[in-house]
Amino acid sequence: MEETALCLRAGHLLPYSMSESNTTDFTNPSTFILLGIPGLEAAHVWISIPFCAMYTTAILGNFTILFIVKREPSLHSPMFYFLFMLAITDLVMSTSTLPKMLSIFWFNSREISFSACLTQMYFVHSFSAMESGILVAMALDRYVAICHPLRHSTILTRPLVAKIGLAVVLRSGIIALPYPFLARRWPYCRTNIIPHSYCGHIAVVKLACADIRISSYYGLFDLFSVIGVDVFSITVSYTQILCAIFRLPTKDARLKTFGTCISHLCAIFALYIPIFFFALTQRFGNNVPLYLRVLFTSVYQVVPPVLHPMIYGVRTKQIRDRLLQLFTHKDT
Repeated sequence: MEETALCLRAGHLLPYSMSESNTTDFTNPSTFILLGIPGLEAAHVWISIPFCAMYTTAILGNFTILFIVKREPSLHSPMFYFLFMLAITDLVMSTSTLPKMLSIFWFNSREISFSACLTQMYFVHSFSAMESGILVAMALDRYVAICHPLRHSTILTRPLVAKIGLAVVLRSGIIALPYPFLARRWPYCRTNIIPHSYCGHIAVVKLACADIRISSYYGLFDLFSVIGVDVFSITVSYTQILCAIFRLPTKDARLKTFGTCISHLCAIFALYIPIFFFALTQRFGNNVPLYLRVLFTSVYQVVPPVLHPMIYGVRTKQIRDRLLQLFTHKDT
């Protein structure tokens, strides 16, 4: 008896013969269905509460950073230019996933067009890489400020900062381009249901009825060539920074100098630890329950954008003082 299967053609589920599976030319689906958090559908409304609170906090916090840096002339320096870029990146990265995620939780609006899914995929991967690149640029700023303090303003000039920012944007945009193109080239003949809350690359291509090793290998290449190189660059910078700090004559001077790096180090840990956990569990974490993997990766989309304004707002004296001035001015 001939076996039958389901083939997704232009967004419709159509029966086809398994014997024809090697010769039929499948087209891309018109829509995908995002499940949200698989296995926790009954709790979606409750899950949405912390997600909505975090997203609102991220929007308000990062817009506050943008407003303060733009309005305060004393903050027009390399470190705060990079912080300005980080805030924009956080806003775009969280907004590319959270509104759709919340619509799934609140309204059960699970459909997403194929083009919108690929666009979301591109934004997620490109702005994640951009965030990593900005942290490398901030590490460079800390290195120059601590190891070459007298030459900081002459080394990190505005033109150089602009070139660094442009390089970060171009690298991120180019490195993420293959993701939607690879996803578009595969035939999808199993299902259009994505057991996830957003269109991640691996989550989408796993639905393909083809050998997707190229997609998997490129994802690993991206992870190690971009994130790996960035982590290595930051490690080298902080090795030099620590050597310079330990050469300072007094303990108070060492603590004060190291204190200027705390915000950046917190931002680094907030980004890279989830990235490596997410990447490894997506590919090798078959023993981890699916709902935990999806929940963790969904939280990752909003946690760094929430933490960055808090970290820099609390730890950076110039931003903290400016915030106090704004509230004091309103009170008076």
